[in-house]
Amino acid sequence: MEADANSQMEIHSSLNSSDQPKNRALTPIRALRGVICLLVLLLTAFMMLVYIGFVTAVIFRFFSIHYSRKITSLFFGAWLALWPFLFEKINKTEVVFSGESVPARERVLLIANHRTEVDWMYLWDLALRKGRLGYIKYILKSSLMKLPVFGWAFHIMEFIPVERRWEVDGLKMHQMLSTFKDNRDPLWLAVFPEGTDFTEQKCIRSQKHAAENGLPILKNVLLPKTKGFFTCLEELKDSLDAVYDITIGYKHRCPSFLDNVFGVDPSEVHIHVRRIPINDIPASEDKTGSWLIDTFSLKDRLLFDFYSQGHFPHEGIEKDLSIGKCLMNFLGVIGLTSQERKRGESEVTSEGNGRRNAYWLCVAMRSDEFGDMELVERKRGQSEVTSEGNGRRNAYWLCVAMQSDESGDMELVGKQGESVNLVSDSK
Repeated sequence: MEADANSQMEIHSSLNSSDQPKNRALTPIRALRGVICLLVLLLTAFMMLVYIGFVTAVIFRFFSIHYSRKITSLFFGAWLALWPFLFEKINKTEVVFSGESVPARERVLLIANHRTEVDWMYLWDLALRKGRLGYIKYILKSSLMKLPVFGWAFHIMEFIPVERRWEVDGLKMHQMLSTFKDNRDPLWLAVFPEGTDFTEQKCIRSQKHAAENGLPILKNVLLPKTKGFFTCLEELKDSLDAVYDITIGYKHRCPSFLDNVFGVDPSEVHIHVRRIPINDIPASEDKTGSWLIDTFSLKDRLLFDFYSQGHFPHEGIEKDLSIGKCLMNFLGVIGLTSQERKRGESEVTSEGNGRRNAYWLCVAMRSDEFGDMELVERKRGQSEVTSEGNGRRNAYWLCVAMQSDESGDMELVGKQGESVNLVSDSK
């Protein structure tokens, strides 16, 4: 038994140790490409936040939470799709899906092992293929929500921040989860029950805790924390279709965020998917906790086979991304954000003949048979408005003041609006 455990740890180290050499050398060209890609991601995210996110996620929310979410998911889903484009097409990382082919357009809770700091980003590759990229939400540590630009986007997309202390997190989780119950709103909610990324030191502490409490000794995952998972089920079970059990493995080295940006690692990402109908999961907290521990015991065995064989069973359940669609999305995001920047810089000027130059923007939306919104037409241009009589034009302005509290969450602190007049210089 001890020899088997030592053999397993050797296999684990050979495939996933951070001491392994990088898959690709960090050449000057690769470094320059990575910096350019990161700048593009940062700048487009910033423009989305300034010119789109505030309107769709704040202003529209006063009128309809449902359509606010749909329109926000449309635009920010397009931005999130830049990441799988970076991983799979630019960096040439092979993403291999295995297990069960799950239906599109389900409301689901995802549980995944947490091997490294970027596991959650590779869930975007699956969500993109299932048309759910703009609707994926995470329960993640609060420090990520405070990152410049990216953290602001996480707020817009309604990620749930946690401090990993239940006395602090419990009330906030219940409050946010209670807003996700509308069956009309698509939902992929991702949870990492281990609570932290896997390291050998954390694994030893987890095994010690398991031995002291008569729980399974796991070698490739940490013992899961059950409270957060049960809370998600308790709040959302009546509006969920299934739980997706996601197991992630890497070849041949676990990547960091910068490894992903520069394309040096990983060479392959393997994602195994198992679908569990929501009615197959026990209802009581104790039984749900036991079910989750059993599920992670299965993950542990699945990862042992992956580390020894180099793959998960039943590969090839998802197709490769289309390079054409990726490029079209990339050009669309770049075009949208660059035009929004120009619109933000445009001015209404007055001339002696009482003319006004105004910028107009028309976005046509439609709803498909599933209730999802899609962009069908978008036009922009400059129109000329000529004043008559005394040259007065009425306009309505709205000012919404936001502030960030000590936890980094945004809250509405003031709203004001009134009718104003624009008067030309001509008589």
